[in-house]
This record gives sequence, structure tokens and C-alpha cells, in this order.
Amino acid sequence: MPRPTSDVQAFEAHATDADLDDLRARLAAARLPEAETVHGAAPGSRRWEQGVPLADLVDVVNYWRTGYDWRSFEERLDRIGQFRMTIDGLGIHFLHRRSARADATPLILTHGWPDSIARFIDAVDELADPKDADAPAFHVVVPSLPGFGHSDKPATTGWGTEKIAAAWVELMGRLGYSKFAAHGGDWGGNITTVLGGRFPAHVLGIHTTFAEAPPGLTTDGLTAVERKWTEENRDFWRHRAAYAKQQATRPQTIGYSLVDSPVGLLAWILDKFAEWSDTEDSPFETISRDRVLDNVTLYWLTRTGASSARIYYESHNSLDPELRVDVPSAISMYPRDVEKCPRPWAQERYRQIVRWSSPENGGHFPSLEVPEYFVKDLQEGLAAVLAANR
Repeated sequence: MPRPTSDVQAFEAHATDADLDDLRARLAAARLPEAETVHGAAPGSRRWEQGVPLADLVDVVNYWRTGYDWRSFEERLDRIGQFRMTIDGLGIHFLHRRSARADATPLILTHGWPDSIARFIDAVDELADPKDADAPAFHVVVPSLPGFGHSDKPATTGWGTEKIAAAWVELMGRLGYSKFAAHGGDWGGNITTVLGGRFPAHVLGIHTTFAEAPPGLTTDGLTAVERKWTEENRDFWRHRAAYAKQQATRPQTIGYSLVDSPVGLLAWILDKFAEWSDTEDSPFETISRDRVLDNVTLYWLTRTGASSARIYYESHNSLDPELRVDVPSAISMYPRDVEKCPRPWAQERYRQIVRWSSPENGGHFPSLEVPEYFVKDLQEGLAAVLAANR
């Protein structure tokens, strides 16, 4: 394996006490609206139909101000190993955890919005050094997307998913990984698809929870369940995707609120964790408040509410309709994800599906909602991908 290049710089995340004090002061001084007019509705999805309920937000804000410990998250990142590298003039932050196993395969994990590297924080150790000796092991790399977390904020347009995928190939190559596997969900799934389609000489295969079919396919031949998926997808984009249209057209405008108000940032992100998780009422049924706040606080401290939103401006609906993925692909469709792709449609783009998984539980954030299952599913999917390379 080639030796890594010397332009990899070790990095430590350490917020100043002044920044944390400022955050707590802003939370204490927050101006909140009145309760939603469906206030008092019984627990369930209707309680959230106007957005984050006031009582839920107040509870999380109070915990964020008085109980949450950011330093413990910083320490976890440092234990995994944090680094930065400059690619095309932009500083890219990433976690890098090498496996102790001699047979380990390089693996890049790509997050999306409104999450971050926090999406994979509970999966890295088990992927690198699995307790089951028969499970595959990986040298795990988790980059922060441009404009997210501790990666630099692009100062010009152009950092869309195609350029990001090319940057990931460069990143992995400089780490000494000329060939690697890739996984992603949300925007990370889009980037993973581009990796598999554009860079088959470097990508051994992919695993994704976000398969995207080519446009123009019909529902002929789909099962009743698959037809229901397409109806739900259409309903989502027609009635529940205002956030995406806002960020794709006017990311700067919403960005002022997201960078200036921690409560506004929390509500904007928490709304998606609630709507997109496999829960009946609150996202905290499956995801801890600490993990959600790790994610939100990372956005807050790095002032990336606006810069992260710009990925929609750069890449919304931009996936090449002609792109085909010929490398081995493993695909998992979690039942409560917001956009699910029927297998017959997926096969039109992903030409070598070696494993198709339909888990019983989980939504858009499976690595946070069902972390143990997610890791096992990812291991099995990537094992099938690696077997197809032999």
C-alpha cells in the first residue's frame, strides 16, 4: 500500500470557554413564539404538523443550556483521530481510524444534511475493529463535507457533489488508499453514487441507504409496496420539502438565522430529526438528546448554518441522469426513510446490486436510530461487495 503523503495535519477540536458561555447566554435570552395551534394534540405525528412543538423545544433548550456536555464529544472525536488536508485550495476535516486487522479494507463514510460526522460516531470503532472475527474490518475515514463542521467554507460556487466525490478520491489517495469502499446516506448517498459511477478504478464498491433512480421510470411492474413508496416520495417533495427549496434557492437568507440564533438552528435541524426518524412522536424515542445536540452544537460552534445549506444550491437535482454505477453495490432501504427507491428502479442505475436489504426498523438516520443493526447491515453489505471483487 502506498505511504500517505505528508500534507495530512493532525487536528484537535476545542471550543473556547467564551464560545460556550456565549452559547449558554444566547439560550437563556432566547425569544420564543407562542405555542403551535395544534397545542395539546395527543402524542403522534399531528402534534408536530406545524413544526417543533414549543414544549419540546423548551425542554431541549433547557438541557442544552444546563446539562449538555460538549467537551465529552470533543474528547470522542480526538480519541478517534482528527485531521485536515487541503484539496483544491479548501481545507477538509476528517476522522481517520485505522484498523488493527491486517486484512482491513479502506472505507469512506459520507454524511449529509442536517447531520455531520456525528452521524457515524457510534459506528467507527466497531467497523474498524469488529468484535466478530468473521466480520470485515475497515480503515475508516469520515470527512466533513465542504462548508460543514471543521472543513473550510467554500468562498466561490462549484463545490457540488461531483467535485466533492473527486476530492474524496484525492483524500483517500493521499492517505495511501488507492482503492476503497464507500458508504453514504442523504447527500452522502448521492456522493457515494457519484464515487461508484465516476471512479470505478478506485472504488471497490458501495453501500448506500439512499439509492437514486434515473428519471422517467414508470410504476409498471412494481409491487404494491413499491408503488406506495413512489406515492410517498411524491408527497414528500410536493408537501414537505420547503426546507430543500429554501436552501436550494436562498441559502444565504435562512443562513443569517441559523448562524445568529442557536434556538433557530436547533429548531431547523430538530424538525428533520423528528420527521425523518422511525418514531411515533419524538426523535428522542430512538436518538439521545446528547447525540442530537452534539450535531447541532457542531453546526453552531463552526458557524456553518449558511455554508452547509449551500450544498442544496450547488447540487439539488443535479445527479447526472445518465450516470450508471457498475461497481458492486449494496443497498438498504430503511422503512421510515423519507425517500425510498424500488429495486427495479434502482437496478436501472446500479447495475451490479450484490445485496438488497429491507430492515424492519429505522429511518433517515439509521446509524443513530438503530446503531447496532446499522453496523451489522453495513458489514454484511460491504462483505458482499468485497466478495464480488474476488
